[in-house]
Amino acid sequence: MCNLYQPTGPETIRLKFGVAAPVGAYGPTVAPLKPGPIVLAGQALVAQWGFIPENSASATPMLPNGTRMSTNNARAERLASATTYRKAWALGQRCLIPADHFDEPNWSSGKNEWWRFWRADGEPWALAGIWTEWVHPLTAERVPSYAMVTQNCDGHPLLGLMHKPDPTLAAHAQDKRAVVPIEPQHWEQWLQGSTEQAHSLIQVPDASLFKAGPAQPARQERLF
Repeated sequence: MCNLYQPTGPETIRLKFGVAAPVGAYGPTVAPLKPGPIVLAGQALVAQWGFIPENSASATPMLPNGTRMSTNNARAERLASATTYRKAWALGQRCLIPADHFDEPNWSSGKNEWWRFWRADGEPWALAGIWTEWVHPLTAERVPSYAMVTQNCDGHPLLGLMHKPDPTLAAHAQDKRAVVPIEPQHWEQWLQGSTEQAHSLIQVPDASLFKAGPAQPARQERLF
């Protein structure tokens, strides 16, 4: 799973993804419920990172007990069945999430050390996402939102080191979650293919795709 990443700037999105730069401001880092850019077929827009179910009473989805729903990550195994995501998945509402890098907690030393993940080739990530447009029940305001698709990466030589291990579970049953990178030659398939074609792209990436190391705490404050 991912809870913090650096989005790609508008001009780079225009150049690398071949769409007009998204309209709207977003910050140098994106955390849950904050705005970030997404790429659809033929366009880019700024949306909330945190998928808003269509029956939600507000843009901050809540559980019946009053706690906030965590909808920034969507488990690949449940895209077709989870009440929150299944309609958007069936309708092909998939997106790419442009990111310069993302952060994950590395527990290989026995304690948390935040690590940062770039592409080894220096290009921005295009991470698999699912999106929707929520309509406010009182004002009719339309709010786009998205979730990042995650997959099981148990046993991966790099991604399997992330997240705190559960000592009560075997190594092959930890369910270490990670993002789903989509390569440029598969962008069209992810965005416009059938659900079967899109699901076939959810594959654990080779470790050679990554450049990774400890994250630097300082972040430049700016708005895109």
